[in-house]
Amino acid sequence: MIPVNQPLIAKNALKYVSDCIKTGWISSAGSYITKFEEAFAKFIGVKYAITTTNGTTALHLALATLGTGPGDEVIVPDHTMFACADAICYTGAKPVVVDVERDTWNIDVKKIERKITKHTKVIIPVHIYGHPVDMDPLISLAKKYKLAVVEDAAEAHGALYKGKMVGSFGKINCFSFYANKIVTTGEGGMVVTDDEKLATRARMLKDLAHSPKRRFLHEEIAFNYRLTNLQAALGLAQLEEVDKFIEKKLWMADLYNRLLSDIEGISLPPKKPWARNVYWMYSILIEPSFGISRDELMDKLKKKGIDTRTFFIPLHCQPALRKYHLGNERFPVSDEISRRGLYLPSGLAITKKQIEMVSYAIHEITRRRHRR
Repeated sequence: MIPVNQPLIAKNALKYVSDCIKTGWISSAGSYITKFEEAFAKFIGVKYAITTTNGTTALHLALATLGTGPGDEVIVPDHTMFACADAICYTGAKPVVVDVERDTWNIDVKKIERKITKHTKVIIPVHIYGHPVDMDPLISLAKKYKLAVVEDAAEAHGALYKGKMVGSFGKINCFSFYANKIVTTGEGGMVVTDDEKLATRARMLKDLAHSPKRRFLHEEIAFNYRLTNLQAALGLAQLEEVDKFIEKKLWMADLYNRLLSDIEGISLPPKKPWARNVYWMYSILIEPSFGISRDELMDKLKKKGIDTRTFFIPLHCQPALRKYHLGNERFPVSDEISRRGLYLPSGLAITKKQIEMVSYAIHEITRRRHRR
């Protein structure tokens, strides 16, 4: 089976993790936490970075740091990982969903303003599958209504919007380091910001809100979202090779594009002129002209030993969000790409031969379809 994702572990990972074990610094204190945070902040181009246990807790921590709570509304794209909705609901706020663009699969900025109310506090743009959101009009809209922007860049390490790193535009922003991410710690996340007060509060909230006056004295309810030194050691090693990893993603996408571009009915991943898409996963849409459905193609590829994944299920279709009445509104673009989208094997460990095998299998399925 060609897996949909297989991570590539950096050469210094074992050395750094072994150092943690040898010195006994295996929990949430140790030098690799600081080194990883400082190196990641420099990579993104921000002043502060705060490690967390995963991307979901990073989002929750960012929203909590901003004081998001019951009675507030948070605008989020309908087409996104459910963790975005989880993080909003953890705070007691209400997720307000917006349909996405057909050509980028990201939140449709032109449709955000109509969703803003007196209760709106935050907008979460999600750089889906590694392609940046059109941030300039979104930031302008947020300034107009005095709203905070929290970027979800979980899938977009190293993606660029007009030459600037995503994750550096919003007031406080989030990343994930799950095993399928470009930079991985196995499980892990990061909150980044240029605001010193927000950084200080985020560090306090992620570590049980110990009073600065006396440890083990807690003046408010907080969280235990501490990353371990072991994970940070792995993350630092991965980050040292991030430029190579991004180059591999771009090579992968270019090869897939060249091998699949002549197949009728396949829409290739988006690539706007103002963006660098880092192709977290090589994602395609199966159009009606392809001749068979997305699910039929996935089934045929599975029988050939090729693993794939569907796009996310839209938030308005999620049973867990029924109490927010999200099902009463139409989200045609989100529904369409959810029904037609899939991603092909595209982890950092993928080889040229594997990409060629996947592409050949799709061509073969196409030829057999036309012979019927």
